[in-house]
Amino acid sequence: MPSFDKEYFNIGYLDTLSYKDTFIHRVDPRIKLFTTLAFILCVVSFPKHEVFKLIPFFLFPVFILSVGNIPLKFILKKLLVVSPFVLFVGIFNPVFDTGPMYSINGFVISKGWVSFFSIMLRFILTISAALLLIATTSFMGLCLALERLRIPRVFVIQLLFLYRYLFVLAEETMRIVRAVNMRTSDRKNFNIKLFISIAGMLFMKTVERSERIYQAMCSRGFDGEIRLLKRYRINFTDTVFALATITVFIILRKYDITTILGGLLV
Repeated sequence: MPSFDKEYFNIGYLDTLSYKDTFIHRVDPRIKLFTTLAFILCVVSFPKHEVFKLIPFFLFPVFILSVGNIPLKFILKKLLVVSPFVLFVGIFNPVFDTGPMYSINGFVISKGWVSFFSIMLRFILTISAALLLIATTSFMGLCLALERLRIPRVFVIQLLFLYRYLFVLAEETMRIVRAVNMRTSDRKNFNIKLFISIAGMLFMKTVERSERIYQAMCSRGFDGEIRLLKRYRINFTDTVFALATITVFIILRKYDITTILGGLLV
């Protein structure tokens, strides 16, 4: 159970980080969403065998980490959680794409290995950017930004409710699992029948809770609009931040910075 509790509290840790008061936290959510999307588009637009041109793009997540005072260890843990899925996608590239691409002192590197490393770099860059966006904005702020960008309100509200009541569902699950552990002395008795029983109980509690929430929302006059006490406005600093980051992304995408810097050093 302690591990379950720990994972539960880790779910909301990203949202807790978003309430810090730093420069990047004060930037308008629409600006941060737009710059993050531009960053992701630039990263994924490279050819599949490109590796060295992707390296300078690490400047953006490093900048957000340092300015936003986000723990690097926490972001790395989240990347490790989802890394097996990416490894499964790219691990077969060296098997099917065996053509030589580089030769270093007689050691030949195939195109499959180059594309594999390219996939891993894209994964690290894009997922870390998305995590840092949530860690510096909050999910509520992102939903508000999506609504202000004319995303359909129904879609935004569904995202908001999904994130909000994910914690309610986790608390219900935690209470049920604790009750089962208190009534069973031997944890080896945890079998598929017990799992089905817990899942069914959780489903019934979820349906009952959703009906109560819906009735409470109707009684309070909820009309589907997101309302926050804090008002977001795009100011001069936000505009400068957006223009500067987009300009850097374009430069990094158009020019091979690593080759240029390597030539200067030589």
